[in-house]
Amino acid sequence: MELTATTTIRKPVPEVYAFWRDLENLPTFMAHLAEVRGTGDRRSHWVASAPFGEDVEWDAEITDEAPGEKIGWRSTGDADVPNSGTVRFMPAPDGASTEVHVGLVYDIPGGTVGKTVAKYFGEEPHQQLDDDLRRLKQVLETGEVVRSDGAPWGKRARKEFPQRPAQPLSESELAKGADE
Repeated sequence: MELTATTTIRKPVPEVYAFWRDLENLPTFMAHLAEVRGTGDRRSHWVASAPFGEDVEWDAEITDEAPGEKIGWRSTGDADVPNSGTVRFMPAPDGASTEVHVGLVYDIPGGTVGKTVAKYFGEEPHQQLDDDLRRLKQVLETGEVVRSDGAPWGKRARKEFPQRPAQPLSESELAKGADE
């Protein structure tokens, strides 16, 4: 699966790049990430939460980097979710902001873990990436992810209020709504 997303952040390119390049910052705005731990200058270990209390893990390496401009990576070894991608940081037309362009490719393997991950990512991966970038914008512009009264605990709320793609109402739901 290939995903792309873009956002504009009202911060200068060097600041946005530096925040992303410190990979341990990524779980602060990527909802599915539980942990990213640096294991070397260009290597890291990633843990993502999946449904049913499962975690998926992989190691990754930075394969292409132009400081202040882009970071390219790929998973290494026997990753639960083989993936690769690039994030580019470009000055926005206003001269004060940064355009962040993300391209992500991942492969869902077979087996039980693959099925669990496929179900997880099937929640609507494009929307998840857009949401992650929206949270990145909030963290860099305001210092925190803005929470609503309906979901004040952020990631914990996913367990309490699981999301699913929009679906038409069932016959019983339609009938119930007509009665009220």
